[in-house]
Amino acid sequence: MLKKTADWLVPPYVRTGLLDLPRHHKRVLLVAMDALILTCLLWAVSSLRNQAPFWPADAKSGLLLLAAPVLTIIAFAYSGLYRLVTRFLGSRGYTQIVGAVAISVLVWTLIVFMSGQSGVPRSVIVSYAVGAVIATMLSRHVIGLFLAHSGFDLSRLNAQSRHGVIIYGAGFGGIELARSLARLPGRDVVGFCDPTPTLWGQYIGGIKVYSPEKLAQVIARFDVREILLAMPSSKRHLRRTVMKELEGHPVTVKVMPSLEDIAAGKVAVTDLRPLDVIDLLGRDSIPAIPGLLTRNTKGKSVLVTGAGGSVGSELVRQVLRQAPHRLILLDISEPALFEIEMEARGVISTAPEGPEIVAVLGSVLDSQVISETIVRFGVETIYHAAAYKHVPMVEANPGVGLSNNIFGTEVVADAALAHGVERVVLISTDKAVRPTNVMGASKRLSELVLQARASQNPSTVFTMVRFGNVLDSSGSVVGRFRRQINAGGPVTVTHPDIIRYFMSIPEAASLVIQAGAMAKGGEVFVLDMGEPVKIDELARLMVRLSGLEIRDNTHPEGDIEIAYTGLRPGEKLYEELLIGGATTGTEHPRILRSDEPFLTPAELLRELNLLRAAIGNRDVDTIQAVLMRTVEGYRPDRDGEALQNAPSASWIAPSRTLH
Repeated sequence: MLKKTADWLVPPYVRTGLLDLPRHHKRVLLVAMDALILTCLLWAVSSLRNQAPFWPADAKSGLLLLAAPVLTIIAFAYSGLYRLVTRFLGSRGYTQIVGAVAISVLVWTLIVFMSGQSGVPRSVIVSYAVGAVIATMLSRHVIGLFLAHSGFDLSRLNAQSRHGVIIYGAGFGGIELARSLARLPGRDVVGFCDPTPTLWGQYIGGIKVYSPEKLAQVIARFDVREILLAMPSSKRHLRRTVMKELEGHPVTVKVMPSLEDIAAGKVAVTDLRPLDVIDLLGRDSIPAIPGLLTRNTKGKSVLVTGAGGSVGSELVRQVLRQAPHRLILLDISEPALFEIEMEARGVISTAPEGPEIVAVLGSVLDSQVISETIVRFGVETIYHAAAYKHVPMVEANPGVGLSNNIFGTEVVADAALAHGVERVVLISTDKAVRPTNVMGASKRLSELVLQARASQNPSTVFTMVRFGNVLDSSGSVVGRFRRQINAGGPVTVTHPDIIRYFMSIPEAASLVIQAGAMAKGGEVFVLDMGEPVKIDELARLMVRLSGLEIRDNTHPEGDIEIAYTGLRPGEKLYEELLIGGATTGTEHPRILRSDEPFLTPAELLRELNLLRAAIGNRDVDTIQAVLMRTVEGYRPDRDGEALQNAPSASWIAPSRTLH
């Protein structure tokens, strides 16, 4: 019925033409319409007051009366009413109408009384004020009714193929998404959902806004198949809340692009993508402290080892944004180094005076390469991210893992000390705390190397930053689960009770740079990882986000099975970030400082010489003894079974590591 009435009053081709007009043309039409309505309103209330058609007694009286609509239109313009989308006016627009009318009538009243004219009764002024508010609101409502109805009706080109969707988020982004979808086939927006109580029950473009508590009812009532999230990407807690509310409903969740990307022209509003687990894990982001980001990067010559890795490449991206003088990328992997070099050069290609980018192909175990790089390029800050980090891989190849992680760190530290580098920041891991695996033990010994150097009060500041798992890094469980789901399952979880901490790679890299800037020397900085995540629940969530169901005894008709494979060699049920319990806060709320025990330089040198010789001789007992003496809480999984069974090749390290 509404559609027929709309088509009779304003034909579809007229409504479409109005919608396609340039914005300034629409504003001119609105001003002309308001001028006509307000003038007619003023004449009507004056005629009612006189109980006869009213005509001004003279030109001065006529101008005084006409000042009312002119002042009201000026007030509308200054309040920004003409900049709002008429179809989506909302409570903000109605508030602006009331405020603008009140101000304009107040000014008009002052003008009337100051002019000495008595031809404008107070009842006319009051009636005009009330009528102007009602008439303007009504005109906007009528326009919104027909134009918005037209906009959404344009999308009903193929009713057979349409399905109901709900937009979660009734802010600017959600409104723009609804407007864009209205012109496209396939989706019929049946409602908005928003956590803001003042919006509940209101209509935007003819679409009702529902509270989250009524989401299940709306899904069932309109047979909704999709939920479209139109919320800031930083609000992960809201997205987790939405997912919790949607449990048990057969709907697919998709995400609208960020407003920043839309404004930059990178994507369109309707470029929706599936909701990924990365959108839900981690915490809501907080702004970085600019002074900490630039303190050791801006105008500096910065070296990133392991620059092609997950964390290393993100460090490269973030250091680039701080305008360094020179950025040196070092990695042993040629493909990884090539990729990050090309990306970095692409970033600076548009900058008039971008930093110098240098790619160095080499190993951190090669002391000559490290020293020559530091001297030749005047390195001032080093972010040491190069390491073998995959627990099962290092567990199966302990000699190479220990050599690269420990002695590679020693090479970098000694070269930095010898050539006057200002600061060295080691990227460490929560697996270094009371480790049950070789990788964790190697990272704790890497920390001890820097702590020993720092204890000698050198001019170089040595520090380390310890954190847990980063999302979507190479070898991340998230990537593995994603591949297993795409292959049809099963999704393999080592243990139903295993938990891990997760952080996004960009947040981790940003906090590493900021923590390193606060260092005085020898500290272990620990990043606040937020709440731990149960891996079993993560696997189930990823299956759910893929639009599939878990197959188990209670749901044998499901799509994907969860299979428990048992803990891998060296794997713990949970990870820790602190060896002791003593931490202090820093100027950043998500960075803690921990002063932890360390070995004296002489003690460490003796143990490292023993370890180096034991690796060369494949002396398992000595390696075990060194690790257990030096690494606090180290308890090898299954009494060092991995060390005993490691193949010969895994013990071979480059001869240059022995010095």
